Amino acid sequence: MSGLNAALNAGRTSLEVNQKTIEVIGNNISNVNTEGYSKQNTELSPYPSINFGDFFVGQGVKVTDVQRAHDVFVTNQLQDKSISLGFANGQTDALKQLEGVFNITDNNIATNVSKFFDSWQQLSTNPSDLVLRDTVLQQGNLLATSFNNAANDLNTITGNVNNTIVSKIDDLNSKISQVAELNQRIYNIEIHGQTANSARDQRDLLAKNLAQSLGVTTYTDNRGMLAVQLPGGMPLVQGTAAMSLEAAVSGSSVTIKLHAAGTTRDLDLNSVGGEIKGLLTVRDQTIPSIKGDLDRLAYEISTQVNIQHAAGAGLDSVSGRNFFNDPGASSVDAARNITVALTDASQVAAADAPPITIPPTTVAPGDNRNALTIANIDKTYLINGTDSFDSYYGKITSRVGLASNQNALSVSGSQDAVDQLQNLRDSFSGVSLENEMINMIQYQRGFQSSAKFLSTVDEMMNVLMTVKN
Repeated sequence: MSGLNAALNAGRTSLEVNQKTIEVIGNNISNVNTEGYSKQNTELSPYPSINFGDFFVGQGVKVTDVQRAHDVFVTNQLQDKSISLGFANGQTDALKQLEGVFNITDNNIATNVSKFFDSWQQLSTNPSDLVLRDTVLQQGNLLATSFNNAANDLNTITGNVNNTIVSKIDDLNSKISQVAELNQRIYNIEIHGQTANSARDQRDLLAKNLAQSLGVTTYTDNRGMLAVQLPGGMPLVQGTAAMSLEAAVSGSSVTIKLHAAGTTRDLDLNSVGGEIKGLLTVRDQTIPSIKGDLDRLAYEISTQVNIQHAAGAGLDSVSGRNFFNDPGASSVDAARNITVALTDASQVAAADAPPITIPPTTVAPGDNRNALTIANIDKTYLINGTDSFDSYYGKITSRVGLASNQNALSVSGSQDAVDQLQNLRDSFSGVSLENEMINMIQYQRGFQSSAKFLSTVDEMMNVLMTVKN
């Protein structure tokens, strides 16, 4: 009877193990579409055998643990590549908006520059014609407006980037806090010898998202808690302590601040990575550089036209007038501030200034010498000694287009790398419905066999009891 009792116990443990494994398989199947979920497997081991006469007889099987399929190397590589993808994605929208401002269609600053100087050429054919003079003023206003709009568009894009940064801070703080909370939960579970599989999956997914957004690096301390750091080394999560980020808005500027251990630090390009660094790169480097070139172009055009215009005279024989408002000695904000200074078509200086005589000399209505000189400025004057106004603007547009195209390639390349690593991770850690169904059939058969074994042992015991009676 003692042997049959041992057999009953072995059958019971088999039933329990098969049932538990089927439950784990069912959990895998239910989470097949859960992002970041790692398939789980039961680890089985036999109970210690007992000495039964001249033999050692087994006492059944038990589930020693439920482990998740996890590859640290692939997880770290996926996190690292997510930083590059986040950086490229962070620049995408702003660069597309810049492409819309500096386009190569028929309606852009370059065409307005050409039309402006062409209007001077047309005026030279009949310098006394008030309609042609008014056309010069209109083309000047259109040129100034195109500069104004481009400068305002750059400010708008900067504002959009700032709004994007502000909108992301709360979500980032929530994820940082969740990592700290999961650290505590994992520690509380695993200190009792259990494995916090689901919590670890959630924490890994949060770490990947933070890497893509902030470029964080992570490591696990000796307590199994995940430490999260910014690229500059400043901590975001230490043990169960979570730091916080703040988007400090001052007028039209936004600064990211880190509140850690009672201190507040400003974060710059060297302190962050991922998507936030991409946004800051466009805002603090790309846009200011393009704005500087745009201001330089507006400054050079207005300055050169003003110099030559002041040297000529209008129909009223008055000289010394600026065509555009005086940009001053600096090109800063020249594109935003450029306007036409003249208020009347008769003030357009198409003629050379008359000599100073007593009585005063008046200009001849047909004098077109200054109009011809101004019309040729865009062909004779070179910015930095190398670029005409048209080619200088062409360099600006080509820079924007090149930056956008290179970023698109970076997005594609980084996305491919992330996809490959994700596929590699899924092949090892992801749930395969086909494999799970095979495993389910296997353990279902095991459960049925255990039940049949118990039924057989029960029949044997009943026969023995009948014989004894």
